[in-house]
Amino acid sequence: MITISATDVGARVTTRRRVPGGFRDAVGTLESWADGVLQVRKRDGTLVEIPEETLVAGRVVPAAPPRPGQK
Repeated sequence: MITISATDVGARVTTRRRVPGGFRDAVGTLESWADGVLQVRKRDGTLVEIPEETLVAGRVVPAAPPRPGQK
């Protein structure tokens, strides 16, 4: 089920998309959704581009818990 939209830019999201041979997940901040492409910035700084037609699931999720040693 896809419950995210372009209005969720700036929110933390989880996504699942079709790729050759299966599916791939990405969790991070939805940085943009334009011209049929979502951009999700993962915690490690990687920017994942997801063509809208490959998206099979997506939803807004709570903020990530702090990493050990961080406040």
